[in-house]
Order: sequence, then C-alpha cells, then structure tokens
Amino acid sequence: MKQHTTARLPLLATLALAAALGACSRQPDDELSAGQRADNAVADAKREGSEVLADARMSAREAADATARVSSDMNITAKVNAALAVDDQLKATQINVDTRDGQVTLSGQAPDPRSRERATTLAAAIDGVKQVNNQLVVTRNG
Repeated sequence: MKQHTTARLPLLATLALAAALGACSRQPDDELSAGQRADNAVADAKREGSEVLADARMSAREAADATARVSSDMNITAKVNAALAVDDQLKATQINVDTRDGQVTLSGQAPDPRSRERATTLAAAIDGVKQVNNQLVVTRNG
C-alpha cells in the first residue's frame, strides 16, 4: 500500500502544478496584477491627497481673508468711535457703530440735525470706510 501511495505522489504533484499553471494562464487580460493594483492605489491616494491639500489651502486662504476683513472692520469701528468721542457735539456713548465689510452703520441718538450729519462726515473720513448708513435719531435734550 505504501508503494501505491509513493507512485501516486509524483502524479499528484504534477497535476497540482498543472492546475496552478492553468489557473495563471486563464487570468483575463483585463485583470491587473497585484503590483499594478498597488501602483494604482498609490496613484489614487496621491491624487486624493493632492485634492485634500488644495482644499485645505483654499480653506486657509478663505479663513485668512475673513480674519483680515473682521480685523479691518474692528479697526474701522474703533477709529470711528474715537473720532466721535473727540467731537464736542457728539457723545460716542450715545452712538453705536457697527462695521461690516467696510460699511459703517451709525445708530442711536444725535443732539441735532447738524450733529447727525457731522457723524456721517466723521465716519466717512476714516480710511477703509466704503459707505455710511446713518440711522441716528435726532433728539433734543432739555
């Protein structure tokens, strides 16, 4: 019985080798080798990484631009408040100044029409102001 098994061993090995080689030759032409699949995966990862990097750079630029606009608006608001505070006819504590994208809105109270117009003139004179929306209400004291 051992002799029978030993005689079959080379036959079985040959059949196994033939089956393995046959399986390799039956691989369709459109299937990629493991190396090609790995190369494609690396190329895809690089492409996606580049896209993520470009998106991150764009987001960083947009954030920097938004920060610069807010900083500029805050600077304009501070300068308008300072100009109003030193004016004899205007009291900065009664006038609210809001700035968005260089557009200044004045709200609150002015003692008279001339002071109301003076507030517009002072705000418009500040560097970076694009437009002044004067919503001040004239109120007469005493």
